[in-house]
Amino acid sequence: MEQRLSMITLGVADLKISRAFYDALGWKVASEEQAENIVAYDLNNMTLALYPINKLAEDAKVDVQRSGFSTITIAYNVDSEAGVDEVLKEAINAGGELIKPAEKVFWGGYSGYFADPDQNLWEVAYNPFAPLGPKGEFQWGGVESDKT
Repeated sequence: MEQRLSMITLGVADLKISRAFYDALGWKVASEEQAENIVAYDLNNMTLALYPINKLAEDAKVDVQRSGFSTITIAYNVDSEAGVDEVLKEAINAGGELIKPAEKVFWGGYSGYFADPDQNLWEVAYNPFAPLGPKGEFQWGGVESDKT
């Protein structure tokens, strides 16, 4: 299997509310001519999609169980501590919920968490050990990855 990630699909309770949140962050949908039940945002080398949670569970043939913390967070890295504070403020102003205010963390960086309208957790982080590449891509050890 090739080492890559193509799309993250978030199961959402209300597609209109979730789209309004991500639109308020300044994100642009990939196409206004998308199917009625999905919204997709093109990112650098991948896509973030929003899809009704009941339909997502039906497609995967699993029960919908929403019980607090899921086992995944989504990270949005920036190039400074001030950038973390700025993005967290943008998310809150767009209707997100501040989960953990930004603070210096044990691994030497600076980060905080917000939740989108469906309680999907986003970490906003500055990692002084991994500068961002020209397209905002994460670089382990300061070396740009050649994986796409």
